[in-house]
Amino acid sequence: MESLTHDLKDKLAVGNGVPESQRTKDAASGAGPEGKKAPVNGAQDAEGDAENDDDDDDEAEVEVEGDATATKSASKKKKKKKNNKKKKKVQTEPPTIPMSVLFPSKIYPQGEICDYKEDNLWRVTDEEKRALEKKNFDDYNDARRAAEVHRQVRGYARRNIKPGMTMIEICEMIENGTRTLVEANGFESGIGFPTGCSLNHVAAHYTPNAGDKTVIQYGDVCKIDFGVHVNGRIIDSAFTLTFDPVYDNLIAAVKDATNTGVREAGIDVRLGDIGAAIQEVMESYEVEIGGKTFPVKPIRNLTGHSIDRYKIHGTKAVPIVNNGDPTKMEEGDYYAIETFGSTGRGIVRYDMETSHYGRAYDIPKTPIRLPRARALFETINREFGTLPFCRRYLDRVGEEKYLLALNSLCDSGHISGYPPLVDIKGSFTAQSEHTFVLRPTCKEILSRGDDY
Repeated sequence: MESLTHDLKDKLAVGNGVPESQRTKDAASGAGPEGKKAPVNGAQDAEGDAENDDDDDDEAEVEVEGDATATKSASKKKKKKKNNKKKKKVQTEPPTIPMSVLFPSKIYPQGEICDYKEDNLWRVTDEEKRALEKKNFDDYNDARRAAEVHRQVRGYARRNIKPGMTMIEICEMIENGTRTLVEANGFESGIGFPTGCSLNHVAAHYTPNAGDKTVIQYGDVCKIDFGVHVNGRIIDSAFTLTFDPVYDNLIAAVKDATNTGVREAGIDVRLGDIGAAIQEVMESYEVEIGGKTFPVKPIRNLTGHSIDRYKIHGTKAVPIVNNGDPTKMEEGDYYAIETFGSTGRGIVRYDMETSHYGRAYDIPKTPIRLPRARALFETINREFGTLPFCRRYLDRVGEEKYLLALNSLCDSGHISGYPPLVDIKGSFTAQSEHTFVLRPTCKEILSRGDDY
């Protein structure tokens, strides 16, 4: 989930032959390993002493068969034990198995680990920093659980979103999968913010309200941006979905730019320097659409951002152009680096119907005068806290006829509305985003997957 530069500052010795005692007996008597087969019922032979040697051989043969049987029996037991071994659970399609079931140890997969560079390389082996990481393990593990949910849900979405689906169907597919896999439970775990599915010239902050009949078409460029949280630790990651290969270069531009930003990020790195590296890469791309060639421009008034617990937009903004910001990244920071490329002006503005909302982090002291607005604010505070929400989420928790009260809360500053952000009509915008943490010994790209 993106941030406007000026608005959102604020994971695992019996062989096949005869036993040794029998081989000694056979050697003394001159007998081979094969003897006469013993009677099935084990009866004694009545022929007298002449038959004694044969009896010995019979007894020996019983011993051999007995050992062979024992070996066979042990082999069967071994096989049975192997067959009874529990198989590792595999996710269903659609995804329905929660992470705690797929990972019964409750230890979740790490993201991509990157060593720090140059002056920070000493951190990799520093004992004090290693001890600090052990202390923070639970925090990292929460983020990894959320990241694994994101990977599995988005994998299903990428395989199954098709032209002709409504935007509501797409969002519900993603949100229902997220709630199931993360075992949504209030502020312990759940959705991090509304699912963005902005189309074409709309860069961000669009999710359908109830009744929206918009359908995704073959020629659309759709930004899928959704979040997952565990104990307030939010994973914010996005990708651009297209069906027409004509947009491949546009998608390549934002992926390359985001990967550049993630690569350059580190402890004590200046935010403006990251923006400069992103801009240089983004502007090296162009895309041909409808016979015309367009340079890919970074959307300069959209930024990445730091992420705090239960707070999607922290205090630091990560530019995607060179703005000279001297602010440095710090140890322990969580960031979402996201880049937006456009074939339009490269600047966005507010437009269309608002769907994204969020409670103010610091609740104003201004009293809420309307009783209906007070009741709605209690619901928002109870259900979402400082996590962003949308109108469909209010519908889901049973709120009705709330629009007037919601607008009143926006007017009083208790709630902020975030309208869709658009470039010029006819243009196309793309987005790519990853969440990472600057651990004491390394950088961990939490949301990295096989797909992007």
